[in-house]
Amino acid sequence: MHPIAIVGPGAADLAGALTDRLDGRTAVVSHADGADGGDGASDGATDGGVAVESPRDRTGADTEVSLASDGEWTGRGRVDGLDAFLDGLAPDHEYLVAVGDSRLRVPTVLLGADAEPEDVPGTVIAAADAPGGVDLDRLVADADAAEPWITRETLVRRVEASADADRSGAIATFTGRVRARDAPGDDRTTHLAFEKYEGVAAERMDAIAAELTERDGVFDVRMHHRTGVIEAGEDIVFVVVLAGHRREAFRTVEDGIDRLKDEVPIFKKETTEAEEFWVHRRD
Repeated sequence: MHPIAIVGPGAADLAGALTDRLDGRTAVVSHADGADGGDGASDGATDGGVAVESPRDRTGADTEVSLASDGEWTGRGRVDGLDAFLDGLAPDHEYLVAVGDSRLRVPTVLLGADAEPEDVPGTVIAAADAPGGVDLDRLVADADAAEPWITRETLVRRVEASADADRSGAIATFTGRVRARDAPGDDRTTHLAFEKYEGVAAERMDAIAAELTERDGVFDVRMHHRTGVIEAGEDIVFVVVLAGHRREAFRTVEDGIDRLKDEVPIFKKETTEAEEFWVHRRD
């Protein structure tokens, strides 16, 4: 799923124009109370102040969900945190447009004369005083080029669709996440920031996955490493293996994450309550 956030006056109007141009299943999430560029509650059914609209009611999206005044998102039940909500949407959608929410670490469009890029955690890909000042063709291209929001479930679905899935008796997965502390007395890690060599990291992961798939009894291997700022408790990296039996699956998952950490050029900066440092410079 390719996500984009639109923040500022007229965000909902631009979201509607953008979703009409996107070729694929699209979800739009926005504030039910109209805050931060949202445009009010929908005409759809409500649950505890959260509006959930039927497909393509307002913006042309296949799924449209709003944020209640209590800060909870509702779509597939209630979840804690926006990232967890997006994880639920990702396997079923090609695009997500977040209207009026500046918390997302995703490509962001800023609207309004007073908009400040430093106020949003995501990369600002366009800025204009009003929706009409945004090049929609360029925005669609940016949406397609943006790093996708990949989840473990996304990768599991992909291996389940493998041509050799009927020969498989096992799917093994590994999920790496941000550890808040190694020991009870350690300073708490607030977040990690990951940077990668564009193109090189993806090529190396693809090569590792292809080599592991050549093993006897292994039918498909998928890997994904998130980049940018990832907070304590959030997921970082996934390895998913489709194999004939559990032993091949477990062994390949372990080898896959070991090789990813050793061979893929991704660099980690750690921020704790006391300091900030590049981890590779301390190894």
